[in-house]
Amino acid sequence: MLTVRRAALLVAAFALVHVVLIVLALNAPNGPLGDVEAIYLGWAREAASGAGIPGITKDFVYPVVAVLPILGALVVGDDGYVAVWLALVTLGNAAAFAVLLHRASRATDRRYDVAAWWWLAFLLLLGPIAVGRIDAVTVPLVIVGLLWLSSRPIWASVLLTIATWVKVWPAAVIGAVLVVSADRARVFRVALVTSAAILVTAVALSLSLGSAPHVLSFIAEQTGRGIQIESPVAGLWMWQAAAGLSGITIYYDFDILTYQITGPGTTLASALMTPLLALSAVAVLLLGVRAQRRGVDRAHLFPALVLALVLVLVLVNKVGSPQFSSWLAAPLIFGLVVQPLVWRLPALLGLVIAALTQIVYPFFYDTLLVADPLLVAVLTLRNLLEVALLGWALHRLWTYAGTDGRAARRTAQTSQTPQNPQNRQNPHNPQNRQNPQNRRSR
Repeated sequence: MLTVRRAALLVAAFALVHVVLIVLALNAPNGPLGDVEAIYLGWAREAASGAGIPGITKDFVYPVVAVLPILGALVVGDDGYVAVWLALVTLGNAAAFAVLLHRASRATDRRYDVAAWWWLAFLLLLGPIAVGRIDAVTVPLVIVGLLWLSSRPIWASVLLTIATWVKVWPAAVIGAVLVVSADRARVFRVALVTSAAILVTAVALSLSLGSAPHVLSFIAEQTGRGIQIESPVAGLWMWQAAAGLSGITIYYDFDILTYQITGPGTTLASALMTPLLALSAVAVLLLGVRAQRRGVDRAHLFPALVLALVLVLVLVNKVGSPQFSSWLAAPLIFGLVVQPLVWRLPALLGLVIAALTQIVYPFFYDTLLVADPLLVAVLTLRNLLEVALLGWALHRLWTYAGTDGRAARRTAQTSQTPQNPQNRQNPHNPQNRQNPQNRRSR
């Protein structure tokens, strides 16, 4: 049970962490608020002046709902744009944190407040990128969606669908739900209806403003990108650049607004990454399907499947923005509240990944742009740890897929924190509803 004193300490720590993040965002080198100050504000100004609304009357690099926080931060004008943006992100995190604390107040053990402390450490280690990109809007939505799946599946599905229409990565969570949950039909219907409402509204707005629909323009915008320097696949050429080999160029793409790398083979690699990403995601989903059909406890299967899918989106990707590391918070928090002992190692890896990400961006990003060998090594280590984390998740899925449900449940039970007999049924099972930059790429 979460006591008043422990809750007050957590709230104070939350406030302190966000003060630190805001100070870093405003003062750290290499412009961690570059996207907010230069790009998001520019889009908002254009929309306010009648020059075009992203995703409605002109093409947009994000799904259309992302325009809402971007335009909403303009509510007090240009001068207050950054302050309002930071306030919106902080409020979103506070809402998700409140859900964690509410769950902690009702739990008989400390898994929720442990997860809350872990999230605060993760945010602090990740640094200003945790509040300086559109991804910061999606992370708390996904955290709440995961925590609500067992008790409020309809609202959870709505939140996850909205998050997907802000940035695509939460689709991985919806995909995992459709594999694991016995509520998959209802979740699918809710996601479909929510998506249809968003699409119809966006198309109607486009037509009413005399424009052709642009609601799906983000698909072409993303598939046409080159290889971003922080992506794992870029390491093949970043090390060649660090060694001073000729023919390798790091450049700024003014269309996509990101630093990319070009050299022998990068065009082919860029073309192959999108289909490889799709095939990898399908392979992971099929592994989850096989484990689910063998009767594995869904509460244990689900977090590992979510983590694996999210990491596939991070690793098998020609884009490698530092804010991608923020996505790890949602599956790792969920894993910690479902199987706290089992998820200690991935939680620790997540903290190290966050710290290495902050070292690369924003603090030493300028040296990465000249392929400094030390920074390339730090980035490579970060990427290798993400590979290790994916390996951990895939190992659990493979183990689940290769055993029957009874054996998997026995293994899971031996790795859990001791519980009272009446609390053995996991309340986080999606089925147990009865139990309580520098201007750089997004």
